Amino acid sequence: MAVPTDRDHASVVALVECALVELTHEAVGAVFISRQVGRSTRTQYVAADDVGEQFQKRHFDDRLGWHETTVPRRTVRYELITHLTRSTYLMTKRPCEAPATDPDTFVVKPVRELKTP
Repeated sequence: MAVPTDRDHASVVALVECALVELTHEAVGAVFISRQVGRSTRTQYVAADDVGEQFQKRHFDDRLGWHETTVPRRTVRYELITHLTRSTYLMTKRPCEAPATDPDTFVVKPVRELKTP
């Protein structure tokens, strides 16, 4: 899914809730990719336990490399909703940066297909 999206807030919240359920019941990960001119970041979320209360967050920045941490479900939910509800204005008016040539994206894909360090 390209971000920003034309979905309303309620449907973004529903999408994130569905993604979180899938992350805890299937071998899939959620990936948010942000692109700016000359830089990109990739944040992956994968369930770290069987009950879905802890997630492994893997963050990659072209300039800084990989960073991994464990975060609670509420943090993943908040971060995904925040990323997916950004307005078109905010995406094109990032401070001190030119607009990206490609849109930010969100995808849920099998864990075996996730890029890792």
